[in-house]
Amino acid sequence: MKSVIEFANVSKGFTVTRGGPRDLKNHLIKVFRGGMFNEHKEARQVLDNVSFKIMQGEFVGIMGRNGVGKSTMLKMISGIYRPNSGQIIVNGHLAPVLELGAGFAEELSGYENIALNASILGYSRKQVADRISEIIEFSELKDQIYDPVRNYSSGMLVRLAFSIACHLEAEILLFDEVLAVGDIGFQAKCLKKIESLHRSGSSIILVSHNPEQIAKNCSRCIVLDQGRVFYDGPPGDGSERYRQLFHSSQN
Repeated sequence: MKSVIEFANVSKGFTVTRGGPRDLKNHLIKVFRGGMFNEHKEARQVLDNVSFKIMQGEFVGIMGRNGVGKSTMLKMISGIYRPNSGQIIVNGHLAPVLELGAGFAEELSGYENIALNASILGYSRKQVADRISEIIEFSELKDQIYDPVRNYSSGMLVRLAFSIACHLEAEILLFDEVLAVGDIGFQAKCLKKIESLHRSGSSIILVSHNPEQIAKNCSRCIVLDQGRVFYDGPPGDGSERYRQLFHSSQN
């Protein structure tokens, strides 16, 4: 069995500016009063020397408290971010569902955005044309598919993004909190589709804060904490480790 994703000693950090104005209004008030902002730049390490492999056909749940690097990890797999050090190897065609609205043009309709989003993922017009009816039907957007996506709710955006990703036959699918938005009925429908894609051989990575969801659906769980892999193993134990981390942070 081949690996589809490999992290080899990967580190990622960002530079954060502290002490500046919170918004334009605060900036103007400070200037008017003759004051100065004491800005300083601060380095923030998100991932620190992370290594793991994901094998073909695995269904991996990624868990961890807010800010530990889960979304950053998916963005690096997708090529949006580059690591500061280490190497990331991806073997296979990706279909990511990341931040709400990512890859969509607000002024275009949902219908037009299907072709745009698919082309960004590297699919041809013919591939999109062959699947567009299925994409629209699964999204349940009906006539709203012809409305500009700037008028879409967060739930509608998730429906469209998820439907596009799941109907393009990608070898690797990335889902970042996609099941945290929208109604319960569509969440169940998404999980059923993800399970079907997994059975057909796709490799799935799902970021979630729902321990029960990870324990029930995934074949493996990775828990991140303080920029490192805190746990990597069976999803039931991983979900319990996540609960322990979460409760310890509340005390």
